[in-house]
Formats: sequence, C-alpha cells, structure tokens
Amino acid sequence: MKMYNNSTDDKTIDMAYYIIEKQTTIRATAKVFNIPKSTVHYLFNNKLKYINYNLYKEVKTLLENNFQTKHIHGGEATKLKYEKLKNEINTYDEKEFSI
Repeated sequence: MKMYNNSTDDKTIDMAYYIIEKQTTIRATAKVFNIPKSTVHYLFNNKLKYINYNLYKEVKTLLENNFQTKHIHGGEATKLKYEKLKNEINTYDEKEFSI
C-alpha cells in the first residue's frame, strides 16, 4: 500500500471531513475550497479511497443520499419560486386597484 503525504491528500481529507461535518454537497464543497466540481469528484473517487477507505465510504454514503434526494430539493425550490412570484403579482394587483 502506498503512503500519501502531500498537500493534495491533506486537502482531500479536509474536504471529506467538511462534507461529513456540514452535510453538504459536492457543489458547495467546491465553492468553499475554490476548486472545480470535477476536481472534487476526482479527488473523492480516485484518491480518497486509497488515502482513507473508511472516510471514503462515509463520504460516498452521504453523497449517494444527496443524489437520491436532489429531485425533492429541486421541486421545493421551484414551488417556492412560483409562490413568491404569485405573491408579488397579488401585491402589485392590490396596489394597482386600491383607491
């Protein structure tokens, strides 16, 4: 087994702990660490499993759960968007027709 002791490996482990601690997504993690999403995917899928397999399994479980529930979050966001739009239209109508 190879020993890994460089800054990329340290950053990968930091990102893994960040995802677990904050229960966040790949996109949010990439933004916090100021790197592309594809790099985060690469580090988790190709490096983390060799650096710390147990940590890899924990992150993978969390990310799979995020993937399985993303359609629910998207639906909630769309619902809120249209409710906000409806409220803005109603507010505008009330101002327009009030005497």
